[in-house]
Amino acid sequence: MAAGVEWTAIVLTCRRGGGVAALQRELELRRRRGALGRRPVLVLALEDPWAGVGSGGATLNAVLVAAEHLSARAGCTVVSADALKEARILILHTGREFSFDDCGRAFTCLPAEQPRAAAEALVCNLDSLLGTVTQRLCVGSPPGVWVCSTDMLLSVPSVPGIDWDGFQGVRVIAVPGSQAYARNHGVYLADEQGLVRDIIYKGTETQIQQCAGPDGTVPLVCGVVFFSSSAAEQLLATHVIPPLDACTYMGLDSGAPPIQLSLFFDIVLSMAGGMTEEDFVKGGGDASVRSARSVLWTALRAFPLSMACIPDASYDYLTTAASDHIRSLTLLPSSTSHLRFCKTAHSHVDQPLLLEDGSSVTNCLLEGAVRLAAGSVIQHCHLQGPLEIGPGCLLTGLTVDSSPALQGCPLRDVVLQGHHVRLRDLPCRVFTLTGRLDDWQSPAEEATYLNISWAEFFHWTGIRKGDLWDAETPQKDRCLLSARLFPVLHASEALGLEDVLWLLAPAASGERLARWRAAWRMSWQELLPCLDKAAELGARRDLFFLQGQHKVQCVLLGRQDGSLLPLIRSAVHEGYHEALLGTLDEVASTADDAGIAARALACIADVLGCMAHGEGGLRSGPAANREWASAFGRLESGDIAGGVRELAAERLKWMSSPALLVRAARHYEGAEQILIRQAVMSSCQFVTVCPVELPPLGHWVQVACPARLDLSGGWSDTPPITYEHGGAVVDVAVLVDGCRPIGARVRRIAEPELRLASLGGTPWGEAAVELVCRELGHLENYCQPHAPGALLKAAFICTQIVQFPSQKPLRDQLMENFGGGFEVHTWSRLPHGSGLGTSSILAGAVMAALYRAAGKVAGTESLIHAVLHLEQRLTTGGGWQDQVGGLVPGIKIGRSEARLPLRVEVEEILVPEGFARILSDHLLLVYTGKTRLARNLLQDVVRNWYARLPSIVQNADALVNNAEECARALRQGNLPLIGKCLDVYWQQKKCMAPGCEPLAVGRMMDALQPYVYGQCLAGAGGGGFLYVLTKEPQQKETLHQILAKTEGLGNFSIHSIEVDTGGFSMEVVGCDPNSSTHSGEDMAM
Repeated sequence: MAAGVEWTAIVLTCRRGGGVAALQRELELRRRRGALGRRPVLVLALEDPWAGVGSGGATLNAVLVAAEHLSARAGCTVVSADALKEARILILHTGREFSFDDCGRAFTCLPAEQPRAAAEALVCNLDSLLGTVTQRLCVGSPPGVWVCSTDMLLSVPSVPGIDWDGFQGVRVIAVPGSQAYARNHGVYLADEQGLVRDIIYKGTETQIQQCAGPDGTVPLVCGVVFFSSSAAEQLLATHVIPPLDACTYMGLDSGAPPIQLSLFFDIVLSMAGGMTEEDFVKGGGDASVRSARSVLWTALRAFPLSMACIPDASYDYLTTAASDHIRSLTLLPSSTSHLRFCKTAHSHVDQPLLLEDGSSVTNCLLEGAVRLAAGSVIQHCHLQGPLEIGPGCLLTGLTVDSSPALQGCPLRDVVLQGHHVRLRDLPCRVFTLTGRLDDWQSPAEEATYLNISWAEFFHWTGIRKGDLWDAETPQKDRCLLSARLFPVLHASEALGLEDVLWLLAPAASGERLARWRAAWRMSWQELLPCLDKAAELGARRDLFFLQGQHKVQCVLLGRQDGSLLPLIRSAVHEGYHEALLGTLDEVASTADDAGIAARALACIADVLGCMAHGEGGLRSGPAANREWASAFGRLESGDIAGGVRELAAERLKWMSSPALLVRAARHYEGAEQILIRQAVMSSCQFVTVCPVELPPLGHWVQVACPARLDLSGGWSDTPPITYEHGGAVVDVAVLVDGCRPIGARVRRIAEPELRLASLGGTPWGEAAVELVCRELGHLENYCQPHAPGALLKAAFICTQIVQFPSQKPLRDQLMENFGGGFEVHTWSRLPHGSGLGTSSILAGAVMAALYRAAGKVAGTESLIHAVLHLEQRLTTGGGWQDQVGGLVPGIKIGRSEARLPLRVEVEEILVPEGFARILSDHLLLVYTGKTRLARNLLQDVVRNWYARLPSIVQNADALVNNAEECARALRQGNLPLIGKCLDVYWQQKKCMAPGCEPLAVGRMMDALQPYVYGQCLAGAGGGGFLYVLTKEPQQKETLHQILAKTEGLGNFSIHSIEVDTGGFSMEVVGCDPNSSTHSGEDMAM
């Protein structure tokens, strides 16, 4: 929900027998979905105390009940007016029944979707009005009570321009309308100060002209009024004064006689400046109403009644004319509306091209060939083609078993509805059929049925007047509303849609006529009190989630970018999660693509996470519980269907608490990572090695690599984004403080073992970590990234120097193939979490050295893909930009297409002559002193990508576009444009991984901003190195002085960097790695 008023209480009123329990559930669902704001204290559906209490009585009763509840919550034992002082209360009146929606005008569904909503749901008129009032009309208003009818479609500009400064009293909201429209509606007569003089309903032409403004429009009554806190308190005080006490439930419980009051023509009109007390009181109907008006005059007369007529707003009353209703659902709403209508909303349509422009389908499942003409509407239907629905039709509430009756039946200009009816305790389905042009209440002599005269209808069908109306029914009351047309029950046969459809084609209908006569039939007037709102709303939900399951299949199998997370949240809120889990299991187990299966598993993880309702711990965490090992093993072996089945069986044991649900979600993400690994390891086919002569025993192969700066596009190289969306990253290979900071060396040794040593920061330093592996079992933890030597162990396996797993012992493998073992030393001058690509570049250095020491050589492209493979085996995930940046010399752009197998292609960016030197002079590295702690950044990004959050999808597009823009800027040698790309890139990184900018880094960037063209944290962010592109060259000392004066930065340091145009070096040296005597091989790759 967008920012707007935060309601203290929301009260939805309904008529007696209006299904208050079902409406309460609807409000609670909206609260759970976040559609009512962050903190409404009270959400209440409230039944009117009397059948004919009127909008005024319903308002007074709602104010009383709200005040009573708020008083109780404040600890009071009696109703206290103080409860209203700072409260913001919204009262919504559902009003009378509606011919075209069994749940009334408030719950009439609109053909709209809200893609930014946290939870996916049907958009009802109630939701539209809630958005309009909350986010537009009420913004800036003081505390008080808003009252809004729900019998109209209302559109208001995003900034309605209502002046609330110094407001007192009561304010009505008006919208400009034509004088012709006003003849059948209410209008306000206001003075130049905007104070209301009178309210005129269905006035004469002269009266309406008096209300017109300079542009000829008149201010229409639109059913919205605001009472300030003081006015609401005075209105509340009248509930104890007879006869107004009869408007409330307290009056009902006290035995007071009923009274009917209008909100506008009794309560609001009492404050109109042009009224006199005598005229106002006399205007009441009977003595009780006149007495009530006298009380209202005394209580409210002192409050000024002002009007806010909102330019460009629009108002469309939901009439009982079918033509008007169809038009309102097929025409685009006003440009000021916060909604955008669409042809298909929350619907699955097999053949969307059969829906003509100007038609509308909402909450439907249309299977097969269903053709829908312009000017027709289908809502809440599950239909199977072939069907052809002509223009001017409204179909609602039809189930799939109605389809055979519709096939071959010509539909044009008709309203065909299925209803849930409860006759005492007997639930049943009833179908009604009317014409688009029919009028419900006009006498039969003047009216039509099915768009033809009643006389013609009687002749056409053989039905007689006596079949429809009792003999004693007066002629004026013989109308469509009272005609017993619609079969409800039959003594011996089940009734269906064909029992009303025959009325459209009654040829040879003697049998149908007899069956129709034999049925117990009811008129629409008789059916209205029997409509089962709870059953209808439940059926709509069932259909919504049934089409939602089809949506899940289409989105996943069609590799669409639509986000399923809003639908998942709704399914959990409304208890449909089991059905959704079943659909996701089916997609995952039957998809012929591991990428589709992985996304389906990610969606299951989201369902489980949502079921925990924010409890149970963080979504990211370990996923190696032994209970899930069997299922994981099946996935690892390629048996996706079997793995998914075992996951589902195991899942059932983890559903009983939020903590277990979160842990299960983590394991589903672990399963998804297995499939991502398998997809990425398809890149192995782009690794080729060639045999070369083995270096002599004991001779070192030494590799030194530059670091990398990612100038734009990072995250687009991350699986699965890189092979589902496509990626592009601009990287620069750099020397840090004049040297290549990352390296490895390998030599063969006589002993059949693997010696692994990390030397810390320099090639000649003391070993910080030493391991010796003499058995294959010592390599088992190669896939645990934090295990000692895991990267080096994985490198031996990925280069196939060691076969793992294998029946052959490690010692035998080494002796047979190499005549001994290997010793590996690695180093990095860069701090942990630097953001300069250390681990991937180190992996590339190790693999290059291992290949050469084992008598093989791999080209740079092969090493790039080999590192991808290694990192998947290591289970760290990660993309390809780091190794591209550190293994390929100079300035380049790497790209991957949205397909498998994953292949990375690198293009050198040709910069102007001398520009590499200029760029080096303007680039500086600032170590922020902050170690990146957010280990779960990658997991969060992958989760958000699989959820296809719109912001992430758009950002992925933007990352690739910015990378291409940065490449163009580099080719031009345009430093300011490069700097702009860096700044854009940093914003994109923050969008991709919120929280990656520590406060100290933000302060540092603010301090440097005037001196740089652009700046960005390297890598994923969260700490490590900041790189800056300075406006002036050679600014190391200047920047140091600036940062030294900036508070709260901690231990920072500034380092020079230089574009490395040579690339990584590999050399075979003698037995002493520090010797300057080489064996003659020195190779820059």
